[in-house]
This record gives sequence, C-alpha cells and structure tokens, in this order.
Amino acid sequence: MRITGGQWKGRRPKIAKGFRGRPTTDFGREGLFNLLRSRAEIAEAVVLDLFAGTGMVGLEFMSRGAESVTSVELDARATKGLSQLAREWELDQWHIVRGDAVQFARKSLTQFDLVFADPPFDLPQLTKLPEAVLSGSLLVPGGWFILEHGERTDVSEASHYIETRKYGHVHFSLFQTPKPSSL
Repeated sequence: MRITGGQWKGRRPKIAKGFRGRPTTDFGREGLFNLLRSRAEIAEAVVLDLFAGTGMVGLEFMSRGAESVTSVELDARATKGLSQLAREWELDQWHIVRGDAVQFARKSLTQFDLVFADPPFDLPQLTKLPEAVLSGSLLVPGGWFILEHGERTDVSEASHYIETRKYGHVHFSLFQTPKPSSL
C-alpha cells in the first residue's frame, strides 16, 4: 500500500503485522480524494478517522495538508502500529485513540470538519452510523461525513445524504451537515 497523493505521494508506510481488517485499496483512496477535491477543503481540516485500521486514510489526509487527524481503532495491535508510525514520521498532528469508534463518535466533545468511517462491512449498526455521526455536534456546520461500505448497504434514506460513488467493490456515501445561513 502506498500514499496516493499530496506531499508523501508514493511513500509506503509500514503496516502493523497481524491486522486482520480490510484496508481501503489504493484505487479506492485515490477515487475518494478525487471526489473530495471539488467538495471539501482538506487543507487545514480537522479530521476524524473512525475504524482507522491501517491508518492509510488518515495518512492520505495529512499528506494533503489536514491540520490534524484523530484515528480511532479498537484493535490493540493496529493502534500500537499507528502510534509507532506517528513517532517514526514525527506526526504530532496525528492523534491515535484505542477505543470503540461508534462510542467515540457519540461522546466526543471535539468538532471535526470531516469524519471518515470505514467500519467492517458486517457491522450490525452500520446503517445507523450516519445518524450516530450526524445527529450530534460531531461535525461543524457544513462538515462532511463519508461512509465506506459494501454494495449491499444502502444509506440513501439517512438525513443529509448527498450521493454514493463506487470504486471497485467499495462504495463511499457522502453526507453534509447544513451550512450556516449567511445574513
């Protein structure tokens, strides 16, 4: 796996051995960031990466100028590997949290410009994740939520849904909270 864009394009970070997740493919990540380029301001964004796994999506955001990335992952081996990578690359703006991503989203007091979630495709509450993220104050007004999911999942009825794009076997559904009204 390699970083597909930004200042670290082409760099191949060491991934924690033994992680059993399904990482977002290079093709999928490249498609996602091409999709976001015309919609969201990534440079200087405060980003939350739920179900961080290998950390590749968080690294992609930082490579493209995000101000900070908070990566939440339950797997102890994965979070240890992410923390080691953050130290090796001297990434002070990368905050690694070991914990349940859904609980973190519900209880976080921090607001984010963009939230990305790549849960296991068989997660029982997967279709409820958009409401968990969008119903509270996790996102700033006008903030984006991107949910990665398989082809059998339909979240188009959730509030603030914008669209779903397919990249190979991966789907990204985009949501945006209402922007503040200007006077």
